[in-house]
Amino acid sequence: MMDINKPVGALTVQELLDILQPVISNQNPIHPEKTENVKHLVYGLKGLAELLHCSIATANRIKQEGCLDKAISQVGRKIVIDADLALKLMKSSWKAYLRAKR
Repeated sequence: MMDINKPVGALTVQELLDILQPVISNQNPIHPEKTENVKHLVYGLKGLAELLHCSIATANRIKQEGCLDKAISQVGRKIVIDADLALKLMKSSWKAYLRAKR
């Protein structure tokens, strides 16, 4: 039997494992939950340019046109873009552009 008044710092590794073993064996293994709502974010004009496979100048022009306003959050110089929404908006604006050209 172990002395209950023994300080934790004075325990050997085996004594500590003996104390923690019932707690460890009762716990379920930790599995990260896979959620569908995880946003894929890109940062800055460089991130937008990489997402759209274009130059930084073109990414800036697309941002200035306003077609991605719903996907972009900007505070000062910090730009955060919801990549999935930006691609969806680009697809819909491209379809509208093609329809208008007919």
